[in-house]
Amino acid sequence: MNRRDETGPGASGQETNPKGGADVHAAAGEPAQDGGVRAALVVVSVALFAEALLMVGLVIWLLVDLLTLEPSSMATAIALLVLVVIGAIWISAVAVASLRRAPWSRAAAIVWQILQVSIAVGAFQGLFARPDVGWALLVPAITVIGLLLWTPVRIAYSRPEDHADA
Repeated sequence: MNRRDETGPGASGQETNPKGGADVHAAAGEPAQDGGVRAALVVVSVALFAEALLMVGLVIWLLVDLLTLEPSSMATAIALLVLVVIGAIWISAVAVASLRRAPWSRAAAIVWQILQVSIAVGAFQGLFARPDVGWALLVPAITVIGLLLWTPVRIAYSRPEDHADA
C-alpha cells in the first residue's frame, strides 16, 4: 500500500530531513520540493505567463487590424476577437493561479496546452502551412504537459489534505 509503516521515522505525520529535524515544508502542510521540482514549477509558470502575454499581444494585433483594415466579414472578425479575448483572460487567470498552486489551475493548464497542440497540428498542414508557428506552439505545449503530469509537480498542485494519508 501507499501508507508508511506506523513505526517508521515518519509515523508522527512529519517527515524528517537528513539532518534529523522535522521538515519545515512537511510541517506546514506543503510537500518538500527538491531543486528539480522547483525548476519544473518555475518553467510551467513562466511558460503560462509567456502564453498569456502572447495572447494579450494577439488581442491587440487583432483589434488594430479590425480598426485599420476592412475585414471580408465584420461578424467573423468580431467573433474571432471575442474568442481570443476570452482565451487571453482564461490563460491569464490560469497563469496567476499557477503561482498560487491552485489545484484547478493544473487541469486548466493541461486543457490549454491540448488546445495549443491542436492549433500546432493545424499549422503544420494545409494550403497556408506554417511549420515555424507549429513548432513554436508544439514544443512549449508538450513540455508543459509533460511537467504537469510529472508526479512531484502533480503533488505540488494538490491540496495538503489530498495527500495527508499518503
